[in-house]
Amino acid sequence: MKWILRGIGGLLALVLIAALALIAIDRASLPQAPSRQALLDKAKAYDVRIRRDEWGVPHILGRTDADAAFGLGYAQSEDDFDTLQDVVLATRGVLARDKGAGAAPTDYVVSLLEVWPTVDKHYAELPAELRAIMEAYADGVSLYVAKHPEKAKPGLLPVTGKDVAAGFIFKQPFFYGLDGELRRITAPATKGPPPKGSNGLATAPSRSVDGATRLLVNSHQPYTGPVAWYEAVVQSGQGWHVAGGFFPGSPFMLHGHNATLGWANTVSKPDLVDVYRLTINPANKNQYRLDGQWKDFDKRYVTLRVKLLGPIVLPVRKAVLRSAHGPVLETDHGVFAIRYAGMGEWRQPLQYWRLNRARTVEDWRAAIATHAIPSLNYVYADAAGNIGFVHNGQYPNRRAKADWGGVLPGDRSDLIWQGYLPVENSPQLWNPKSGLVFNSNNTPFEASEAADNLKPADFPASMGLQANMTNRAWRALETYGADRALTDASFRAHKFDVAFSDRSSVMAMVGEVLAVDPKGDADLAEAQRILRAWDKRADRTNRGAALAALMSQPILFANTNGDPAPAPIDSLRAAIKTLKTHFGRLDPEWGEVNRIRRGTVDLPIDGAADTFRSVWGKPQKDGTTTADGGDTFVMFVTWDKAGALRSESIHQFGSATLDAASPHYADQTPLFVAMKTKPVRFTEDQLQGHIKVDYRPGER
Repeated sequence: MKWILRGIGGLLALVLIAALALIAIDRASLPQAPSRQALLDKAKAYDVRIRRDEWGVPHILGRTDADAAFGLGYAQSEDDFDTLQDVVLATRGVLARDKGAGAAPTDYVVSLLEVWPTVDKHYAELPAELRAIMEAYADGVSLYVAKHPEKAKPGLLPVTGKDVAAGFIFKQPFFYGLDGELRRITAPATKGPPPKGSNGLATAPSRSVDGATRLLVNSHQPYTGPVAWYEAVVQSGQGWHVAGGFFPGSPFMLHGHNATLGWANTVSKPDLVDVYRLTINPANKNQYRLDGQWKDFDKRYVTLRVKLLGPIVLPVRKAVLRSAHGPVLETDHGVFAIRYAGMGEWRQPLQYWRLNRARTVEDWRAAIATHAIPSLNYVYADAAGNIGFVHNGQYPNRRAKADWGGVLPGDRSDLIWQGYLPVENSPQLWNPKSGLVFNSNNTPFEASEAADNLKPADFPASMGLQANMTNRAWRALETYGADRALTDASFRAHKFDVAFSDRSSVMAMVGEVLAVDPKGDADLAEAQRILRAWDKRADRTNRGAALAALMSQPILFANTNGDPAPAPIDSLRAAIKTLKTHFGRLDPEWGEVNRIRRGTVDLPIDGAADTFRSVWGKPQKDGTTTADGGDTFVMFVTWDKAGALRSESIHQFGSATLDAASPHYADQTPLFVAMKTKPVRFTEDQLQGHIKVDYRPGER
């Protein structure tokens, strides 16, 4: 027994020695943090105030653009520091040091996509005034850390402008689905996360009874996390003045409005990624075949630091390969290279900055011509009555004839495209006669009324443009598209539509399960009776929506992500089981099932996946669903016929994105559930009388 104990003790001693060595190695790898006093002293150079209204929304007023960005960085840290911190660590490729092995793939992808070599090579090429804005935002985050050092994770400081630039490089390709392509190559059996969506819509004066121009900003994002919306109004003495949605880590308004124009973004999914199967030299695994010759991979190593237990961090050395095509992935089923839109792109902050500063449609279109954002649709409107739709993208200049939608042979250099089609080749629709443009993650060839729509024949098939229609797109045509006398009330009512179109995939699923012979299955027969009587709506009191929504959501998600989807009848049977087990009936009111929860708030909510009032529900053990995506930050922007601006907004939770102790943690949720909005206090006159707290960063 004693020798066994001595053996165990010796083993524990070795583990302890190894652990201490690993901790020492990890600490040696951390950047040198500036002193707290240095950060406090640096903050004194900025001249900015943060005013919060009754909803806690920050109104940043800075003497210069950089001052305003500094204030925004501090305010966002106050409200959502944990997320912002994780964004910085993930972008640096060191998130696994805090989160463990589950975050290691994200860290590896940062190296695979060469995020930091791209930043280090090109950051100095950005205009000095733009770098000053990004660095000021980073300084605002750093000041918050100086005031709250207990909240910072090891290695966070210093936060820099390069962190901001790297965040754009890292995130942008994932909006059109690069992450899904990587997942399908490396782990094809796994399921993807809930999809991103959005509605964007604009109407011209000719379509309104009051001669107003209207814009709907209605992105569908996760409720929390690195791409959850944060609302702010930012103003500087140098003319930067915007209101809208920001992501953690972004000093620029990503969509919303300034005084004279605004835009909404929606996610697009054209074919912007090409996958190549490589032939490896059997005599040398470091070589691949190209044009009849063996070529060496560009090979380097990175060290991933993975948290094991407590402070113990394990360094894991991994190879990163590149071929002439781009990044290379070694998998159990082959070696693949990828080439994707946005590869090596570094000018994204420049385009967003130009969009924020645009004052006219000409300015705005010049900003779009920067051509630095690899995807995303834009729906535009302005005070002069212009409206437009841009199916923006860095479309690969594919010249060879090939099945670009499949896996390509990796041994032909003619399939390695170079550069992109000119920006003017992107599908665009400006000031159509119908006075309507929209997108709901659907094909760019349905963006207005039929007579105004773009024609597929005018665009090469190699662009890989979407051909799909969502229920939301059909409903846009059936509501806004049928209304030629819009008012404020009708514009809002159409936005909160909860119906499914007869032309939608959901109703096709319903039709498919209604055609199934129940063969004596009483539960299935009852479900079919309910669905036949259903009015195709997903309002909270509806007694048919639960079956339809629970059946359709898994299929909609799988189809959007490109994953294998269950058959509608199988998904319906799963919904039947859930409802019967937890509610004792197949037709509970939808609001009993469909909930929004935040802190102590627990409310029924209208809407479902792919209704225009979009709600994605995460299944819970009690059979209910908790809304965790879909409608998030919504804006209604109006310029009257004289060009005067008015805007209203709503957030699903509140301005305190992660601070559960704040009164603004869930104060907007009841309003959100009621499908109501609050005024955006854009100007100083509008803000007067509504300032509840006024302070300089660091004063509280």
